[in-house]
Amino acid sequence: MIKLFSIASFIGLSTLSFGQIDSAKIATTQKFDEVLTYINQLYVDDVEAQKLTDAAIVAMLEKLDPHSTFISADDVTDANQQINGNFVGIGIRFQILRDTLMVVATIPGGPSDKLGLQAGDKIIRIGDENVAGIGLKNSGVKKRLLGDRGTKVMVEVQRKRMKRPIDFVITRDLIPLNSVDAAYLVTPTTGYIKLNSFSRSSKKEVQDALRDLKSQGMENLIFDLQGNGGGLLYAAKYLADEFLSDNKLIVYSEGRAQPRLDLRAGKKGLWEEGRLVMLTNEYSASASEILSGAIQDWDRGLIVGRRTYGKGLVQRPIDLTDGSQIRLTIARYFTPSGRFIQKSYDDLEDYRNDLTNRFENGEFMSMDSIQLPDSLKFETLIKKRTVYGGGGIMPDYFVSLDTSETSDYYFDLNRAGIFNSFSLTYVDDNRDNLLEKYPNFDAFNSDFEISEKILEKLLKHATQEDEKLDFVEEDYLTSLELIKLRLKAMFAQDLWGYSEFYQVYNNTNEILQKAIELIESDKYDEALKLQN
Repeated sequence: MIKLFSIASFIGLSTLSFGQIDSAKIATTQKFDEVLTYINQLYVDDVEAQKLTDAAIVAMLEKLDPHSTFISADDVTDANQQINGNFVGIGIRFQILRDTLMVVATIPGGPSDKLGLQAGDKIIRIGDENVAGIGLKNSGVKKRLLGDRGTKVMVEVQRKRMKRPIDFVITRDLIPLNSVDAAYLVTPTTGYIKLNSFSRSSKKEVQDALRDLKSQGMENLIFDLQGNGGGLLYAAKYLADEFLSDNKLIVYSEGRAQPRLDLRAGKKGLWEEGRLVMLTNEYSASASEILSGAIQDWDRGLIVGRRTYGKGLVQRPIDLTDGSQIRLTIARYFTPSGRFIQKSYDDLEDYRNDLTNRFENGEFMSMDSIQLPDSLKFETLIKKRTVYGGGGIMPDYFVSLDTSETSDYYFDLNRAGIFNSFSLTYVDDNRDNLLEKYPNFDAFNSDFEISEKILEKLLKHATQEDEKLDFVEEDYLTSLELIKLRLKAMFAQDLWGYSEFYQVYNNTNEILQKAIELIESDKYDEALKLQN
């Protein structure tokens, strides 16, 4: 039986006792206490010892590696929400638009959904406090709406076509934070699953998606890890077990104080047979690299896209007595073939600028720009294909970054949140008409088009929202089709959800389009060098 503990998995939190620290190093602790004492007694101004201590811890961890971090007590809950896969709240997606708290959507089955809150509702009071027009921030919303499970909060809602506000008393409950953004058939025989993180709920979410897609006739699977920065190691282990058979090694780790630990497949998975493609890019990191590396090493499927981020260090979360937490690097992890994929961090400045440097060196446009020494060559375990360690997972099929339709103006619109705020406003104003004309997503996806009138409203909205955002006609024309697609995808998201966003926007996902071409042709078998 494999013993699982918190290797980059954030389980089994513990606090080290001073008895575990080498007594020879006590002098270092005394030195720090001495300095802090002198500061408290003699410094020219009053000081906050807690802030000084926190700053010292941050500086100390920064000397170790880029991924050992300190999290203040105030931030621990927020930091853990994504990996826990849930939080306690009222169950809404919200947006602050023109100083008004708007409900974008209710979480299906959540407290607000059960009580009848609706997309487009404007929350004007929380408890006895007016929250309209007071400069409310996202952090302020969370502070007021999050709380302990079972506690109640009253919200006053202004709804369109209602003369009087409506009061709701909502009982806070566990709200799922989904890691599967989308799961649908991209062709009649090829399924697609988009995973945004590796959390405690990922295993069940992916299993549910696999069962649903198989029931619809899925014969091939594309698993999208683009932009997935990782999460729980044990979630990566469980997901790899859905694709790998028998007792195959998934990942192993070793550290100075951490003996080698092997994590292996152990149960019958839901997709151990059938074609499989993993999509990666430069933002796929950590647990994403564990999963894609195991699939590649065992020749179970193809990796399509661009080289991954290159994070092969294992963090263990350690709770401190004041409620804060450090996440300390305790080991390195290796893929089944023995690859260590952590990129160098000898120069921290270069490490932080690595993705910028990759772009400027042309790596996103051509795989030929990547120069790796023979010492980083490894062989896959079944087909003996050449793969590489050191600095991420190299794809089996490289797909260059398509910048032909992007422009500075498009990026400015996106960075300023114009697409998001305009979509919320437009959908809120036209929700009933849109749903009457397009009663379901399929009708919307096939028939709805962004008109010139909508584009004119977008440009007017952009000018009103950000006076510094200059219209550049050449950039606008270059990005016109991309702007239309983005708007349509955002409308779909605000009318239905994230899955519908991807079903629209994936039409320009060049990595996905290449994967569909490969997985539904003989090129798939050729790439894996399968024998007839």
